[in-house]
Amino acid sequence: MDLRIDPTDAVPIYAQVVDQIKALIASRALRPGDPMPSVRELAVNLRINRNTASKAYQTLEAEGILASRQGQGTVVAEGGAPWSHEERVRRLERSLDRSIVEAYHLEIPFDEMPPILEERLKRFTPDDNRDKKEDPA
Repeated sequence: MDLRIDPTDAVPIYAQVVDQIKALIASRALRPGDPMPSVRELAVNLRINRNTASKAYQTLEAEGILASRQGQGTVVAEGGAPWSHEERVRRLERSLDRSIVEAYHLEIPFDEMPPILEERLKRFTPDDNRDKKEDPA
């Protein structure tokens, strides 16, 4: 699991960890049931405080993205988000609104956003052939 922390970023370190783990799951680099490093291992690997690593995991567990299993540690959760469809849409809209505001301040014309979004979506679209095993015949 390759996470990179930028201490100069305005985004809090725990939120950087949360965002990157979510991205790894969305891109299918991490899958349901995959084990996660312990809080201590994560903190050591990223050279961050254990409380910061713990806060990231607690946030991801509260969102239903990670799960703690007795004797197995923390794993990528099997189920989806614990919220209703309406709540999930509301959260997505808030996130998109933040992106639109950021585009405005970066002076990116709004008509340039759809192709950028389309290109970014390709990063997270499953490759139909990735999970298929090759036919030995």
